[in-house]
Amino acid sequence: MLWTRPLTVWRLLALLLASELVRTGFVVSVLPVASPSLGFSTALIGLMVGMHYLADALAKGPLGLVTERWGLGRLLTLGAVLGLAVIAGTHFAPSPAWLVLGGVLWGVAYAALWPGVMGASQAFARPERMARALSVSNLVATPAILAGILLVGPLMQTRPETAWTVLLGVQVAALLLALSLWPLHLPRQEGAETARNPWAGWSRVGVLLPAAFAQTLAPGLVITLIYPLLARLELPLPALILPGILFGVTLGLSLWLAGRLADRSHPRRALAPGLLLLALAFALAALPGLPQRLPLVALILGVGYGAFIAGWNGLVARTLPTGHRAAAWGTVMATESLGNAIGPILGGVAWQLAGPAGVFGLGAVVFVLTEAYYLWPGRKLGAKAEARSGL
Repeated sequence: MLWTRPLTVWRLLALLLASELVRTGFVVSVLPVASPSLGFSTALIGLMVGMHYLADALAKGPLGLVTERWGLGRLLTLGAVLGLAVIAGTHFAPSPAWLVLGGVLWGVAYAALWPGVMGASQAFARPERMARALSVSNLVATPAILAGILLVGPLMQTRPETAWTVLLGVQVAALLLALSLWPLHLPRQEGAETARNPWAGWSRVGVLLPAAFAQTLAPGLVITLIYPLLARLELPLPALILPGILFGVTLGLSLWLAGRLADRSHPRRALAPGLLLLALAFALAALPGLPQRLPLVALILGVGYGAFIAGWNGLVARTLPTGHRAAAWGTVMATESLGNAIGPILGGVAWQLAGPAGVFGLGAVVFVLTEAYYLWPGRKLGAKAEARSGL
């Protein structure tokens, strides 16, 4: 078992799964398809989605501090209530003003979810399995996000009332899960350093931020270009099934083995090879003849991403100040969100200038620079955090 309080963590992960399925299904699948019947323009939906995610990103750090005072369970319940209100209001009484305002409020409250889950996973993780516990928590929502895109979207096109019912039903389940966590407060571990100065340790968080930004920037370069890339390479979507399976299998094996390495020795021993493999995968994808190398790229990408995720989560766990876990996780994840936001912009520019080779080449450069960053200030950072935390 990865955690000392598995039932609490499992409920948090179930809440995360339900919430991500609903949010992704709502903003990616339901709103674009239902906009004509709701009387919403494409610009209005873009404004709502952009404001929602911006509010989520900017509020992650401050909401972490509020979580420490009010308790995680209360803020999770508030976020679930606002999510249900936005979806129900949009369906039964659509209003442009409520869509945008409600989306912003929902985004602010939603900001407590991811840092809260990661903070709780760290707080309740068994010390000898910290990297693996955080890696599982970090990746567990991926199937829900895919379901929001690949299942809710087609359902909205063929049976819209059923799609709305699914969203509302899953959001009600999320609210019930949040209510079951109402009394939850994350344990605070005040050391001598934090007791003297509440801001102690935050300089180490600052050192993490440039790398947190860069490592989400690189995947963000490609995220909006998948379908144009397939068209350019003349690859049908089913051609990704076998490479996708290969990626998933190697990702799972790499995540578990690299997590054991990160827990037993040091996260950097998993992080550094992972970043190099990711750079290699992007460099191979930038060369001509990608369709013939797609299985090889998927294999390298899966191994590299698994090692990177395990190493990164282990390093963050050793670095964040123990007295303010939720706020520190929120700060790091807000910076990651900015990388996700800027990546598509740079990816679009690189695509216009140099096509697929420019996009993947830029991604490889980003991963190499991130590797260089960890090998310099990251080494000093890890040593300080390890000495102070006893890890």
